[in-house]
Amino acid sequence: MKRFIGFVKKEFYHIFRDKRSMFILFGMPIAQIMLFGFAITNEINNVDIAILDQSKDTETQQIINKISASPYFHIEQEIQNENQIEGVFKKGKVKAVLVFEKNFIKKMQTQKQALVQVITDATDPNIANTITNYINAILQNYTREINRTNQPTYQIETQTQLYYNPELKSVFNFVPGVMTVILMLVSAMMTSISITREKELGTMEVLLVSPLKPFQVIIGKVFPYIFLSIINASIILLLGFFVFEMPIEGSLILLASESILFIITALSLGILISTMANSQQTAMMLSLMGLMLPVIILSGFIFPISSMPFPLQIISNIIPAKWFIIIIKAIMLKGATIAVIWKETLILMGMTLFFILLSIKKYKIRLE
Repeated sequence: MKRFIGFVKKEFYHIFRDKRSMFILFGMPIAQIMLFGFAITNEINNVDIAILDQSKDTETQQIINKISASPYFHIEQEIQNENQIEGVFKKGKVKAVLVFEKNFIKKMQTQKQALVQVITDATDPNIANTITNYINAILQNYTREINRTNQPTYQIETQTQLYYNPELKSVFNFVPGVMTVILMLVSAMMTSISITREKELGTMEVLLVSPLKPFQVIIGKVFPYIFLSIINASIILLLGFFVFEMPIEGSLILLASESILFIITALSLGILISTMANSQQTAMMLSLMGLMLPVIILSGFIFPISSMPFPLQIISNIIPAKWFIIIIKAIMLKGATIAVIWKETLILMGMTLFFILLSIKKYKIRLE
């Protein structure tokens, strides 16, 4: 019995001394419950909207103030004419535009009815529906308040218009999202085991004594997987276009270029994981467990980032998938050009350069 107790104690000591085991046992569950608890929600908060007030009277200003006071919406800007609506949506930040018709207060007083048009970006159908329902609820609440002191009663009518996805097909949201997740996870996973495989097979010594410089080894490891991932991306796009009738409104050349950039980013991240891990098992765990939840939850693929707590919104900025989802939706659904998505493109380029340089540095450390 004493031997058994001694053996159990030894196992406890072994686990407590292994930082990776402790992280898996306690760190991962805490991280998962925090992510799921705060990020997964069907509600919306702080959604950016724009206002087109063609009446500019006291009644419309009161409605705008009521919407602005709501925790659900943030008035990002006020536009001056309908021609600006398309440009506002293409930038990707504003999710809805509220249009107040001309002579709003006059129609309320004479016809007892006025119109508010709710135009939403329906590239994400669930968010578009939720925004419409929330705005309708606010307008109905405002109508009840003013009707307490007015006879006969006033009525505010809402008219909904959906941009880019008028039929509210959920596949228009899931094809770009699934493509992003697959490319991120598969590309990172493939390259994450490349250098660790050399270590486990004992062929690392060949690389150590070879005349190849660290950056040549890193690029050489990434290069073959670029072509394999491009084939993967092409298959997903073809299935989306021919099977699910996913539109591609923008330039195919731009779409292909941005996809290749994201593939290189994901492969570079995989190489970085590979240089840090000592075994294929560790590399696989980091690339799958360490990337899957952040990519799915914090990329904006399923849950709106604006509804998350502010710290998670900050963390989401370091997730490459977030920026690629913005890019691919803008190109495929909105027909955006590089003039619209240049910022996201530069961010992905910067991340790629950072991952490659850090991989080279880590590889040098392993050499010493």
